[in-house]
Amino acid sequence: MFDRLLIAVDGSDCARRAAKYGLELAVRYDADADVVAVYGGDAAAGEAILEEIVTMADDAGVPVETDLLSGKPAKSIVDRATDRGADLVVVGRRGRSGVRERLLGSITERVLRRSGPPVLTVPEGDIDDDTGTTYENVLVTTDGSDLAADAGPYAAEVAGRFEAVLHVLNAVDVQAEAGVFDAGGVDREYVERLESRGEKAIDDLLAALDTTDLDVREAVIRGHAPDVIADYVDDNGVDLVVMSSEGQSNLAGQQLGTVAGRVLRTVDRPVLVVTED
Repeated sequence: MFDRLLIAVDGSDCARRAAKYGLELAVRYDADADVVAVYGGDAAAGEAILEEIVTMADDAGVPVETDLLSGKPAKSIVDRATDRGADLVVVGRRGRSGVRERLLGSITERVLRRSGPPVLTVPEGDIDDDTGTTYENVLVTTDGSDLAADAGPYAAEVAGRFEAVLHVLNAVDVQAEAGVFDAGGVDREYVERLESRGEKAIDDLLAALDTTDLDVREAVIRGHAPDVIADYVDDNGVDLVVMSSEGQSNLAGQQLGTVAGRVLRTVDRPVLVVTED
């Protein structure tokens, strides 16, 4: 599934942590890895950033190819991923404050909007020898849409590769479905229909996967989708969230910046976002 990764770095601690996650995936999948930095005007600084990641890659036993790119960061990253045939882009969720824009909401979000391959976004945090080496609980969210279903194989693949529990979650957002002024007046039958629809979304996603050797946990939970996801992540020790960038209803998010954007801003775990080609 992951044969070539493109890892984008900018010298920030968050990007270093993202690189560690990407390199460990490359180890696990025996994948090729490209490491790029986008810098304008200071090639020496960019080369120093790349050399730091090369050292990290050497420690992990991963041969990498590096390149210093110019131009608009998001476009340069996505264009390079396309040119190299990358099937996963890895980025940090925050960047160097004061050097360029903070990544989330700017560069990372633009990469997510432009990218064909999925994007693994990694939050800030400590870096140690175990960073990115284990996943014990993998969560995939679904709302029944085709794009949300496309996230399933990625979650199942990582869960199987790391012998992790696969969690499949649907959020029943009554307020979003009924409207803010009608949510308080919906009857139990209406809510049950929403819950049944959520259960069907989970069943449909799982039906398309080979889960023979997976420990699968299913959950349909009522509440505001981003809050449901965040609480589920904390309550179940989730190590990786897999979700789509868009969807037909509120779980996968109507656009990046709604549910997907909220999850990226509030969940302090890596999030693998499956984008729409």
